[in-house]
Amino acid sequence: MKSWLPLIRPGDWLIMLASALAVGASFPIFWQGGLAERAIIRQEGRIFAEVDLKARKQYEVAGPLGTTLIAVEPGRARVVADPSPRQYCVKQGWLMRPGEIAICAPNRVSLQIAGRTRVYDSISY
Repeated sequence: MKSWLPLIRPGDWLIMLASALAVGASFPIFWQGGLAERAIIRQEGRIFAEVDLKARKQYEVAGPLGTTLIAVEPGRARVVADPSPRQYCVKQGWLMRPGEIAICAPNRVSLQIAGRTRVYDSISY
């Protein structure tokens, strides 16, 4: 089995290097949302609390099934406990990037991370 490295010419290496640099330079241009700044806790569709992500705090949010416990730490937030049967929102883990969301649908509680700019996804359209 022959190696393919001798087949690559200096111009090919130049194209690969330029392509890698272009991909690396495009990350800041296309990165959406910036840094996480706040957590938005909703209860039954209404804003329960809008929390700055610089402090360490816990929130208890009452829902139809019981109490949902939300923990906020510097730069991240998560649903610690929820009375919902499948625990999907708890399994989401720490949310750290703008646009991430954990929805505890049966208990009608949600936690969303927001940044300076609004992030759009397929649901937004």
